[in-house]
Amino acid sequence: MANATPASIPQINSTGTEDALFLKVFAGEVLTSFDRASKTGGAEMVRSISSGKSATFPVMGRIDAAYHTAGAEILGSTANHNEKVITINDLLTSSVFLSNIEEAKNHWDVRSAYSAEIGRALAFVKDKHVLQTIGQCAIGTTPNVTGGDTTSNIFDANIASATDATAATAMIGAIFSAAKQLDGNYVPAEGRKCFLRLEEYYKLANATNVINADFSGKGSIAEGKVARVAGIDLIPVPHFVETNVTSGVDAGSATAGGSTPQAVDLRTFVALVSHPSAVGTVKLMDLAVESDYDIRRQGTLMVAKYAMGHGTLRPEAAVGIKEA
Repeated sequence: MANATPASIPQINSTGTEDALFLKVFAGEVLTSFDRASKTGGAEMVRSISSGKSATFPVMGRIDAAYHTAGAEILGSTANHNEKVITINDLLTSSVFLSNIEEAKNHWDVRSAYSAEIGRALAFVKDKHVLQTIGQCAIGTTPNVTGGDTTSNIFDANIASATDATAATAMIGAIFSAAKQLDGNYVPAEGRKCFLRLEEYYKLANATNVINADFSGKGSIAEGKVARVAGIDLIPVPHFVETNVTSGVDAGSATAGGSTPQAVDLRTFVALVSHPSAVGTVKLMDLAVESDYDIRRQGTLMVAKYAMGHGTLRPEAAVGIKEA
């Protein structure tokens, strides 16, 4: 009896490496999972570089206006300039080793599950780093240009109230106060986001004064969603940073900041309101996936990775909301 010829499903035209097509699917699933899990996409200014360890963002102050005296020569105005250097963190990776025999024994798609988890792992760390940097902006009292604007954090003890209605009312007032500060600093209204803890978000979603259609409220108690307050998009973040970040020893922990840690104490913060101009991100290596079959270990090592750095650009474009 002749041996059966197995179908070469993962090979290209039945030739080449055994997992050529698997890798493309795996990489695509990692990228998709990263995009879906990331809560801070679009919350910062992004610049990509092909080489180097850092990148420079220009920062410029405002220019004054003056009345002209008839016959006087117009000489032009001056503005304060500065630059912000953002350094790349170490390479951040998330990986999985898939054993041939264990994968063969499983009756479900192992690679799909692992690809999703790898993407989420990187997205969560990236979110934490961006939120830590927004927190640095909110806490920072020194502008990047002389004479630049600053903000002050908003505190309302009622945000911590056990009564949902009281806490939601306080949170609404705090978000409006944040919008007022950003307006006073001439921060554009477009693109503003409020990243907040789940507890505060669902208190708002349960507040009738936020979703009341008679007042053009957006959202639904039935769906448990509320879109925006004061023209600011509300984004609930399950992994909101609530710790005192002092180092970047472990990139997978909540206190990590990478090799250039975004050190900040956010233990009493419940929300961060910001505009994309507040934070800059430098990409040296964008999200990528690599795969290598190890014949000695009879399995495939798959690694997702990126190399980025984050830094404050305009401290006046971020406001923190505190409960204590």
